[in-house]
Amino acid sequence: MNRFGSSMKPLNTLVTALLAAAFVAGCGGGGSDGGVAVAQTTAGGAVCVGAACVPLGTAGSLGAASGYAILAKTAVSTVPNSVVTGNVGLSPTARVGLTGWAETAAPDASDTYSTSTQVVALFRLYAADYAPPTPANLTPAVLSMEAAYTDAAGRTATSAAHTNVGGGTLTSLTLTRGVYEWGSNVTIPTELTLSGSATDVWIFNVVGTLDMAAAKNVILTGGALPQNIFWRVSGIVTIGAGTHFEGIILGKTIINFGNLASINGRLLAQSAVNLSATTVTQP
Repeated sequence: MNRFGSSMKPLNTLVTALLAAAFVAGCGGGGSDGGVAVAQTTAGGAVCVGAACVPLGTAGSLGAASGYAILAKTAVSTVPNSVVTGNVGLSPTARVGLTGWAETAAPDASDTYSTSTQVVALFRLYAADYAPPTPANLTPAVLSMEAAYTDAAGRTATSAAHTNVGGGTLTSLTLTRGVYEWGSNVTIPTELTLSGSATDVWIFNVVGTLDMAAAKNVILTGGALPQNIFWRVSGIVTIGAGTHFEGIILGKTIINFGNLASINGRLLAQSAVNLSATTVTQP
């Protein structure tokens, strides 16, 4: 496996849209060490793998927010040229909040979306003032994003050993599955390794800010998947220039990615997302 971790096809694809589709039943319980497994979808409906599901979001998983690689409420900006594999959504702010994208109007003249050379085809940009049904689709996505944040915030640390790891400074650590929590800022000054299987789940609850140094990497080993990693952060998230990150960021405020940084995951911010020649690849 390379330093950027697994690029396997997601086990956990779109589940159900909030208020728009059938709900996925949440599962309780966990493994003997407090770890939990991730929900899958199959042709026959949602199933659970291992000991439990991860019911992040009211509808299970990320609900309607799963339709977006980037979702924010106030702004999504980029210093060209970023590369985003996945949809970009903004609500309740109008398209004026999408800056730096060099948007092109929908070719069918529907005004329901726009495209950009920075968003890999066939993915699109959406904002609250696009024509219907876009506003109605974005509203449940934002609600799902907020519900996922609240769900993660309510999780209890797996054990005392999962609380305040490193005093908030994660230096050359390897972390296995579980729920981790810090009542402070968290800084990652070195490489960080997450080791586990394709059904293991990590939830990181950070009360303060999250900062990762420049030119470092989050490394996945053992089959760990980015869609099973959740970073719930109350403060600003800042990922340094040239750094590679893994997982789904649930940000209460702003998410900033430095020049030429990258992520396998999703950027879901209740404020703004700011990119600088960033590569974002949804799992």
